[in-house]
Amino acid sequence: MWDFLQHLSFWDWLALGTVLLILEVFGAGGYLLWMGIAAAAVGVIKFLVPHLGMEWQLLLFAVLSILTAVYWWKRQRSSAKTSDQPGLNERGSELIGRTFVVHQAIVDGRGKVKVGDGVWMVTGPDSPVGAHVRVVAQEGAVLKVETV
Repeated sequence: MWDFLQHLSFWDWLALGTVLLILEVFGAGGYLLWMGIAAAAVGVIKFLVPHLGMEWQLLLFAVLSILTAVYWWKRQRSSAKTSDQPGLNERGSELIGRTFVVHQAIVDGRGKVKVGDGVWMVTGPDSPVGAHVRVVAQEGAVLKVETV
């Protein structure tokens, strides 16, 4: 093994880069992408500088892996934009403060209200069918209500 590491060729680095990029395709979430690019870059450097020692190759791989990952992380953070519609994916947030009629009686703190053409699960004080309740908060797909 030690002998293999001391005689790494540029083909070995390109093969490692290719394997890492293929593994990335199967869902590594971006972690192996930058290591694959760094391995390919070391392969190119090794091709241009054939007498590059094993220690320098491994050091280059480590440094390039870290630099490329940090560069991409910073670039992603700087390009993140705030939405002009902050409640877009929070379906129940626009219901807070509105009043609805109880569709299924709220018993032991749980029931349902009719909202438009849909029905939402609610938690709140016990109320009979037909009572009016006001939405005060949202927890996931469940609305918190109070009696009106």
